[in-house]
Amino acid sequence: MIPDQKHLRSWIGRTQTEEEFVSPRLARQLAATLDYEHSPSTGDVLPPLWHWALFPHISPQSQLGPDGHPPRGGFLPPISLPRRMWAGSRVRFERCINVGSHVTRTSQILDVAHKEGRSGSLIFVRLRHELEDEKGSLISEEQDVVYREAASNPYVAADGPKAPTSWTWQREIKPDALLLFRYSADTFNGHRIHYDRTYAIRQEGYPALVVHGPLIATLLVDLVRRCLPGATLSSFSFKAVSPLFDNEPFYIHAARVSDSREVRLWAANAAGVLCVDATAVLGVSRP
Repeated sequence: MIPDQKHLRSWIGRTQTEEEFVSPRLARQLAATLDYEHSPSTGDVLPPLWHWALFPHISPQSQLGPDGHPPRGGFLPPISLPRRMWAGSRVRFERCINVGSHVTRTSQILDVAHKEGRSGSLIFVRLRHELEDEKGSLISEEQDVVYREAASNPYVAADGPKAPTSWTWQREIKPDALLLFRYSADTFNGHRIHYDRTYAIRQEGYPALVVHGPLIATLLVDLVRRCLPGATLSSFSFKAVSPLFDNEPFYIHAARVSDSREVRLWAANAAGVLCVDATAVLGVSRP
């Protein structure tokens, strides 16, 4: 069934403002989940993309849907398609967020669009998030969320596109249920495909638990941190191409672009299929 596009598009332009305290405890939790050598404490810089753990959607247990998501129809449009995925983001870093600070996020719905894909109807929602503190702008981000129809057949692994075969740095990631559970807890993400194996397989047709797209993106940025200590980012973008699962290792890669501040980043599964495509732009070093 094609959703009522005119009604859904009436959500375009809606805004929402939220406030958040950047808790030292949350920073410690994320550091533990991501195996950081040192946990940021009050006054330290919050590493790039950890802001995704701020401003969680907090709803009473009785209001959660069968997939574990909060109800729709408030700020986000009431899309009836049951499956939801964070498809990508484009992030610009203006200033660093500090642990222990207070941050305000103003969100706006930029677009709601219907498309037809191989799996049926798709609804894309494009959002803008502006984060700031008392000194001004911190982060500007556009985020793409896609809603899909219920799975009618078991998941079939993609055989392409193939990931690049040349890189500067590589790291193997061995995901497991505990990693996915802890990241879900850090971000207060109730989506059951990340921690409820029975639901992921029987209800959504996946072969195993699904690795969070934002977690993969955060690991890609962390690869830059590990290989270029002290480097900062001016921007980052990622696009989810194909899902990754907790039943086999996957690989994250980074390739320096010559004569440029750009770093090409990607994640690939064990078969070499491109699963997440990303780009980071390094900040300008200051004397």
